[in-house]
Amino acid sequence: MSERVGVIGLGMMGKPMAHNLLRAGFPVIVYNRSRPAIDELAAAGAVPAGSPREVAAHSDIVITMLPDSPDVEAVVLGAPSTHLAGSGQADSGQSDGVLAGGRPGLLVIHMSTIAPIVARSIAATLEQHGMRMLDAPVSGGDVGAINATLSIMAGGAAEDMQRAAGVRGARYDDHALRAKRQRADRQSV
Repeated sequence: MSERVGVIGLGMMGKPMAHNLLRAGFPVIVYNRSRPAIDELAAAGAVPAGSPREVAAHSDIVITMLPDSPDVEAVVLGAPSTHLAGSGQADSGQSDGVLAGGRPGLLVIHMSTIAPIVARSIAATLEQHGMRMLDAPVSGGDVGAINATLSIMAGGAAEDMQRAAGVRGARYDDHALRAKRQRADRQSV
């Protein structure tokens, strides 16, 4: 059975990445602040979600493709939301982040270029709740995302990299990931 993959951040990089995951046969759950990208991916077979929390609740792996450190922190760790995405309805102030919807075993793969201290802090918080994270920024721009030729420079535990290898089946260039995994394997011996 394929892992259920959530994708949060459906801009010029995240949307084509989600399309590639769908084409590769993964069940994909998507969320974005604006609705048009969600609707486009839903028409292609993705399951739309109303919040990052909802994506995490229905995913085994969550990928974020967001602009910067504060965005990744807010989406993963959450902040009390004032409304449910697109509905205009107030919620009870419950966090709407991935952390609130996740469960032990969830793997978060953030693919943004963010400050290393922020990546480590988010990973430590997730770890306290039995969740894991890979720091996996990409290079290749929107063309690389569309053509599934992004280079992924990932860091994290070897077992998490192995698990993530399945979602890289959408033909991303994983030379940097493979090199880091080999270094991590040599260091753990």
